[in-house]
Amino acid sequence: MGLYRRKDSPHWWMSFRIKRRRIFESTGTANRKLAQRIHAQRLTEILEGRWFKKEPERAETTFRELAEHYSKWVERQKGVRRKKGIIKILNKRFGKLPLSQISTRLVEEYQSWYLAKGMAPATVNRHLACLKHMFTKAVDWEMADEVELKRVRRVKLLPENNRRLRYLSKVESQALVDASEAHLKPIVVTALNTGMRKEEILSLEWEKHIDLRHGFILLDVTKNGDRREIPINKTLRETLQGLIRRLDSPYVFIDKKGSRYLNVYRSFKSALKRAEWERCSECGYDRGQRESLPLGNCPKCANEMRCLRGIRDFRFHDLRHTFASQLVMAGVDLMTIKELLGHRTLTMTLRYAHLAPGHKVKAVALLDKNGYDLVTLGKNRGAVGP
Repeated sequence: MGLYRRKDSPHWWMSFRIKRRRIFESTGTANRKLAQRIHAQRLTEILEGRWFKKEPERAETTFRELAEHYSKWVERQKGVRRKKGIIKILNKRFGKLPLSQISTRLVEEYQSWYLAKGMAPATVNRHLACLKHMFTKAVDWEMADEVELKRVRRVKLLPENNRRLRYLSKVESQALVDASEAHLKPIVVTALNTGMRKEEILSLEWEKHIDLRHGFILLDVTKNGDRREIPINKTLRETLQGLIRRLDSPYVFIDKKGSRYLNVYRSFKSALKRAEWERCSECGYDRGQRESLPLGNCPKCANEMRCLRGIRDFRFHDLRHTFASQLVMAGVDLMTIKELLGHRTLTMTLRYAHLAPGHKVKAVALLDKNGYDLVTLGKNRGAVGP
């Protein structure tokens, strides 16, 4: 409650609260002392109950009204499709309620309800973050006041477990590529050879992002906001050169109508089910189906090889983990991988560090150059000792 200035008005404004409703009103003057008198007079009218005769009470803003305004505003943001999906779910839960009735308890019950449906804590947190920002904008748009915003902000984010590291071996990766349909195969190859996110891949444009002459993919807008350059290796170059480029569409990966793919969930899921390769029943050695048909014996231990079909517990984003994991196991340093993945901090890249035990072996092996001779040291101790 008090006086304040607005950028769009030369006059002083006053705000006060009546029955859970925040009222904003212009004093009609740019003189501070006069504005203070008008504000004091308005407070007196409110205390005496005379102000209500001049200003009829309006209906409170519902969450559905806020959702309509926020859905239009969010169109200028990144990830608009995902955010609109979250708004739709929130609207089903809170749509009929006035903003003043959405309490801390109701929001926490929403968290519990969504968790009970089997959603991951990270997903629930994205919903809560969206809800909090909606109330922040509601205050900016004078659809709610700070009291409603504080209720929502009291709800804490759930602890997340972001240590999932599911990746494919080279044999499994090739099996997935072989099992992919014609339109999906170049997308999977791009993911395996660049570590790019799904949306970054599907939104690639020939003129804007692909530089085959110098061998780079240039991403000007990424998740963390930084510009990123990704080298194009031989496999990816051959894949991109094999694509049909249409003049009526700027995108790299398009359907028969020339429209970019918005998602490849179904075809990717089908490819995971069809993927086949061979594995030794004794030592676990993997071999691609193309290398040996029919099934033979393991070249390492001579035991029987069996055919495996279907890659389980794997998502498209795990192709990004596969890219990083195979680089680490090939001996690439973590700083280079950090730059390729576009991580802002090295902490995010360190999750792959345990995949490079060879680095630790080489580090300890450097001590051998010091020439320590334990046998000689033992004899010397015996000679000097009592």
